[in-house]
Amino acid sequence: MSVSAAPVTHLARPHRPVVVAGTLGELCGPTAGFVELPLRLWWHPQRAFDLSRHTMLLWMYESVLREAIRIDELRDHLDGATLVRVWPELNLPRGVRAAWEARHPRLRLRTTA
Repeated sequence: MSVSAAPVTHLARPHRPVVVAGTLGELCGPTAGFVELPLRLWWHPQRAFDLSRHTMLLWMYESVLREAIRIDELRDHLDGATLVRVWPELNLPRGVRAAWEARHPRLRLRTTA
């Protein structure tokens, strides 16, 4: 008798599953300029991020990856190539990192390279 393992659900925070894009190619968000996140994704009164400033880009990506509850939020704000490039620098909860690396092994390889 074989026992099948239950699928693993990674959590961004208690009771909130991580949302992961099906492909990195579908992430076609902005790569330059200023981006204003909706209040739901960033609770600070100043919600505009200057993507030319590396630390601001990292903050924005971390926030979207942690707080997204719909795929369109990922598609609208993240860029696949940029995500791959900055992945090792992102400060993410373990569940978020594990979910994305499980779906996109390319990210895990980027982290260990």
